[in-house]
Amino acid sequence: MHKTQLFDKVYFLDLNTNTKMKNFIYIPLIISFWLFNSSFILKNNSTNIGFTTSTSLYELSFESIDGKIISLSEFKGKNILIVNTASRCGYTKQYNDLQKLQESYPSDLVVIGFPCNDFGAQEKGSNAQILEFCQKNFGVDFLLSEKITIKGNECHPIFSWLTTKSLNGVSDNKISWNFNKFLINKQGELVSYFPSNVKPLNEKITTLIN
Repeated sequence: MHKTQLFDKVYFLDLNTNTKMKNFIYIPLIISFWLFNSSFILKNNSTNIGFTTSTSLYELSFESIDGKIISLSEFKGKNILIVNTASRCGYTKQYNDLQKLQESYPSDLVVIGFPCNDFGAQEKGSNAQILEFCQKNFGVDFLLSEKITIKGNECHPIFSWLTTKSLNGVSDNKISWNFNKFLINKQGELVSYFPSNVKPLNEKITTLIN
């Protein structure tokens, strides 16, 4: 056999061997890459095709106005009405009805007020001043949180949950002013959102408490 022909055969043998080795290494990598990207695309497009990934409200907690850490899991089996409140608002008198509502359903409902200065700067006082104001003027003894933030990146996690469908699994809600209300059922599910002008004793709220 001619020397050049022998070299050519050896060369092609090496070339084929190298190709097979490369295929052996690269094909599994290509498959893995394809599977990874497919799952990534599906995950990121899930909100566009009707999927939601809700989290439990019972995983969240807040600091009370007197400095105690309270987990919402403590209220499993009860309805919860969450309200963003303010002491110098045209709706501040709703504190009266919120207290009456709590007294009307002592075993089935927990009312929680979250003082906030984000809307019209109508809650400028300290936690101690807010508590004194509520007790002195409205006889409030339902739960109050420390003063919180709702707007922007510092939004309290509870209000992020209440206003974000991907978290609560029900709806996106925009808080436009003080004394917006959110009703949670005994299973920890968001039932409904009510704007400021729906009073706490309105039948739209009371008929949902059971």
